[in-house]
Amino acid sequence: MTHPDSTLVHICTAEQWRQAQRAGARLPETYDADGFVHLSSIEQVHLPANRLFAGRTDLVLLYLDRERLGAEVRWEPGVPTDPESMRFPHLYGPLPAVAIIGVRAYRPGPDGRFGTQEDSGRGEFPGDDRGLDA
Repeated sequence: MTHPDSTLVHICTAEQWRQAQRAGARLPETYDADGFVHLSSIEQVHLPANRLFAGRTDLVLLYLDRERLGAEVRWEPGVPTDPESMRFPHLYGPLPAVAIIGVRAYRPGPDGRFGTQEDSGRGEFPGDDRGLDA
């Protein structure tokens, strides 16, 4: 199980990040159906990235300040193919832009797959790429 104190991130496209900045919050297309915003810990973000976005080169990771989220975060099971007992953070409300403390381009390797942050040598929050041109 991933530790609940891990750094939380949200995967989206650079354009979706720009839209969130303009709107003041991010509310993914899946929110109405799921009832929450999908988040990940930094240690597990490669799992949904590979399942949903393999080969995509237009993604960013939004690094989050838990204190500014403004809604409940619940750690809940992922999908059956995820490692046993792994739970993922779900935000039960919109993701406010003020909770985003950093942004980094998130690119796959040459094989189109995303590695763990430890594999890539990119640990916790790496800096702020808010001016990111993707």
